[in-house]
This record gives sequence, C-alpha cells and structure tokens, in this order.
Amino acid sequence: MTTQGSGSSAAIPVFADVDTGVDDAMALVYLLASPDAALVGIAATAGNVGVDQVCRNTLGLLELCGVRGIPVSRGADGPIASALRTAEDTHGPEGLGYARMPSSGSTVTTYDAAEAWVRAARAHPGELVGIAVGPLTNLALALRAEPALPTLLRRLVIMGGAFDYRGNTTAVAEWNVSVDPEAAAEVFTAWSGSGLTPPTVLGLNLTEHIALTPTLLTRLGAAAQSPSSPMSVLDDPGTRSAAANPLIRVLEDALRFYFEFHFYQGEGYLAHLHDPLAAAVALDPDLVECRPTTVAVELTGTLTRGMTIADWSGRWGRPSNALVGIGVDANVFFERFIARVGLFARRLG
Repeated sequence: MTTQGSGSSAAIPVFADVDTGVDDAMALVYLLASPDAALVGIAATAGNVGVDQVCRNTLGLLELCGVRGIPVSRGADGPIASALRTAEDTHGPEGLGYARMPSSGSTVTTYDAAEAWVRAARAHPGELVGIAVGPLTNLALALRAEPALPTLLRRLVIMGGAFDYRGNTTAVAEWNVSVDPEAAAEVFTAWSGSGLTPPTVLGLNLTEHIALTPTLLTRLGAAAQSPSSPMSVLDDPGTRSAAANPLIRVLEDALRFYFEFHFYQGEGYLAHLHDPLAAAVALDPDLVECRPTTVAVELTGTLTRGMTIADWSGRWGRPSNALVGIGVDANVFFERFIARVGLFARRLG
C-alpha cells in the first residue's frame, strides 16, 4: 500500500467532496495519478447514491489503488432542506455501474464531512484547493460552522450548474445543484464578499464537451499496457471487461454502464466526464477559459427550481461570485488524463 496525503513539497494539497459514482471515481483516480496533487482528504456526499454507499465506493477505490492514509469522512444523509434523490439509473445500483470494488479494511473518520472541510482548510491555510463534484450539502454545512472558510482556501472548483444551456435533471437544472439547491445557494452567497477569489464553476455547458468514447477508452488501456477489446454499442449490455489490469478493468466495467445510459438517453455511446475535468482544473486552472460573473440559484420556481442564473450583464450590481467556465480544449484534457491514469494503472500492475 502507498501512503498518500502528505505529497511532495511541490504538490498542491487538494480536498475532494464527492458522491462517488462513475465520473467521481475517475476524478479521484486522476488526482491520485497526478504527481502535482496531494489528496489530503475526501468528503462523502449523498447524491448519485446514498451516503453510506458513497463511503463504501470511495474506500473501495482507495483500496483498489493501493492507497492508505487519506481520511474519508461521511457527510449528511441528505440535502439541507429537501428529500434526497439519487441516480442509480445513471450510475448503477451501487453507483459504479457494473464494477465490483474490493472490500476495504479502512473506515471513515470519527468526524463528519463538514468538519473535514474545516480541518483541511485550517491545516493548509491559503494553500488548499477544494473540489466539489457532488451536491454542495457538506460544503454549505462547513460554511455554517466556519464562515471564514472562503478566506482559507487557495481556490475552489465546483462541478455544477448549466449556463445558457439545458439541464440534465429538469429542463433547466443540472443534477448536483438540483439535488440540493439551497446548499448551492448558500455556497454562492458565501463567496459574494469583495476581495474573495471566486470559485471556478464548471457547468454542463462546458463539461459535456468532455465526451469519452470507446476509442479514447481503448487508448487508456493501451497506455496502461492492458489492452482489451474496444467497447461497442453492439455488445451485449453488461459485457464485462477482459482487461488484465485491475484498475482498468474496474474503470471499463463502470464506464460500460455509463456508456449504455448515455446511449439510451439518445446522446450516443459515450460518457461525459464532468468530474474528471474539475479535478484537472483544480490542478491547472488554465485548462479552461472562464468569465467572471454573479451566479444565483433559483429556489422557488415551479419549473425552474435548481436553475443557475448568471448575471452576465451586471444588472444586479453585485460583486462576482463565480468564474464560470466557457471554453475548454477537450483534446488537451484527454491527452493529460490518458497519460496520467495510464501510467498510474501500469504501476499498480
């Protein structure tokens, strides 16, 4: 087992808040595979699946990757002001498609995910990069406990929202924000003070450009020196990976379900890697082009609850509280993802 968490002196301390489904798992693997990242903690958020399953998935993934020493903290059972909805139709009954994770002898921390955010920020003041790729429940609760949290972070990257773009949960709302819109509203409000570095917000308008195809997935297997038969829409549903490498096999089994979901939704036999893009941007903000603006979350609209609204024209007269991603070179992202994760998987054997 490799002990993680401290990293080299040049590595960026990163704290990840996840609701570990398929693309969350790939985001965590990207961070583990990146020599410029020191993953110092993980918060488990109820979202794609229930929070206890998220904990199991996260601990199992760390076990699979041969990693010890990264604290995983359990978050709240559900949103701060509404009932929890989960997305097993998208990510599979246990959140990771057809993949089966190893059991882990590790357990979650004795403190909860909100406290984990605060502890990590206080341990790395002005240095910690936060990444939130699930509902923002834990982060909102952390802000209630420590309102100065925005001043302690080096930067924050959020995967959430949809800007001048359709939703993927309702006609206008993106999944993460839609699950807990009150939490999202609290987070954007917390970063509304002047002098704060706004969070980088990657909405569907950006992340849906990061479309993983069977061809790209085959390249990942090759980079790991673990080739397998290219996936095809003609394959029987649930066909299992034949890759020899255990990490590549798990990723392929997870992604098979994700490919099938997108295909049945009429989007093609592909997978949108929303969360891995956020992980990459946490380490290198220059991967995306951003535009500063003020973002608010609709909480009461009958048809628009969970919609993220950007005041591009400055009509509200409020300080910017977000750097909204508006451009990305998908080829650059995939080159980096395949190189890093492929080498990481190859070293795991």
